[in-house]
Amino acid sequence: MIPTTFENNPICKLFKIRYPVISGGMIWCSGPELAAAVSAAGGLGLLGSGSMRPDDLRENIRKVRALTDKPFGVNIPISTNKYSEANVQVVLEEKPPVVFTSAGNPKTYTKILKDAGMIVAHVVSSSKFARKAEEAGCDAVVAEGFEAGGHNGREETTTLCLLPDVCASVSIPVIGAGGIASGRAMAAAFCLGAVGVQVGTAFALSEESAAHPAFKNYCLTLGEGDTMLLYKKVSPTRLVKGAYFDLIKAAEDRGASADELRGIKGVGRAREGMALGNLSDGELEIGQAASQITAIRPASAILSEIVSDFHSTLS
Repeated sequence: MIPTTFENNPICKLFKIRYPVISGGMIWCSGPELAAAVSAAGGLGLLGSGSMRPDDLRENIRKVRALTDKPFGVNIPISTNKYSEANVQVVLEEKPPVVFTSAGNPKTYTKILKDAGMIVAHVVSSSKFARKAEEAGCDAVVAEGFEAGGHNGREETTTLCLLPDVCASVSIPVIGAGGIASGRAMAAAFCLGAVGVQVGTAFALSEESAAHPAFKNYCLTLGEGDTMLLYKKVSPTRLVKGAYFDLIKAAEDRGASADELRGIKGVGRAREGMALGNLSDGELEIGQAASQITAIRPASAILSEIVSDFHSTLS
């Protein structure tokens, strides 16, 4: 039976938080205001360092500490940010309580982060990589299904199928992610074996999200099927349908090579779309759960509703 309270929840104990709900470490969305808001409301807020240079990350870690005294974390994509190694050094100096790593080999940084006293979780898209994360010494693993926004696993395994397989493959706590934007979805993840959830899209469209208002408001108009996984030859990424989406899809449909796709993408497309609000030429990343979001609300209200709906669903 799934506990109806979180008093003995492994994720709450591990991260020293009230609710086993973690915000996604999303590029151009997960700034200090969002991380602090989620942590202050009882979850675990994450800074998304994928868009940050070392000086930016240091400043933002200190901003979170100024905004809340609750535990928080930093997400470090290992292979998708050229500043990852330098950002790890910043983390070793600033010592946030928790680090989530993703998009790379967990052995790269897990030991040095844990030796420095931090709790480490790693994001995976398969049972194979979940086992590697456990072998690397990670304290927890995030099983992220292909419903999620942004970078995704090549296997295209859905959360519904991924979670039970990962839970059966490792002994460390498993956090479910991908398509989780409600308490009902959180309850489903717990039924499949997860003991915590990571929520991306719902918090990306919150008031405290660093994303541009034009991007947030556009995502509120999305319906079922308005996002799709592209860049499969480069790095599978879930994008919102639109002008830039059409450009990439047309190139993929005619068999464009990985190098050609990189050339079309160029540099700064995600910043252009999500941070600057250029809906035509920018890259827009959001999860399938965007179709369930109807308003931009405070992160605290989103978290409170998820927890409340989780309990009422189990009841």
